[in-house]
Amino acid sequence: MASLMQELLDVLGEEEKQYQNLVELNDTKREAVIQADLKELGTVTAKEQEIASVLANLANKRGGILNDMATVLGKEPKDMTINKMIGYLENQPEEQRMLTECRDRLLAAGNRMRAMNEQNQVLLNQAMEMVEFDLTLLRSMRQAPETANYDKNAYNTGELLGGSGFDAKQ
Repeated sequence: MASLMQELLDVLGEEEKQYQNLVELNDTKREAVIQADLKELGTVTAKEQEIASVLANLANKRGGILNDMATVLGKEPKDMTINKMIGYLENQPEEQRMLTECRDRLLAAGNRMRAMNEQNQVLLNQAMEMVEFDLTLLRSMRQAPETANYDKNAYNTGELLGGSGFDAKQ
């Protein structure tokens, strides 16, 4: 059981380290969004995908270790969580403390990631609104105003003025 506990602590520590890497990348991503640096944004996204893959593998490994621990303790493997494991370790206060601290650090890193992702989402939405505004502005600049010409029924004909600049005769 001690080797399983150490293996679980190692996996949780590695997960925390990967989340810290994501936090650092998020700083770079935020700057890339602000500067509209698409090349850097693409690089950061590729790195994030690599880390996400590592995190998925670590989550699978953690689940396997928890299943093994549940089997050793005679508990149902599908119901085993880190919180339940902490509860089962009440007779081993040192292991319980280490696992609790590791869980708390991992949760704090996850909460930082969530907050940073929310900030980046707001930044991206604002960037998209600016792009939409710029496109609308460009379209309106290319479109000529309508003339005030009316047909015999007093309806506006909707004719456009020439949009090619000057109509000066040579």
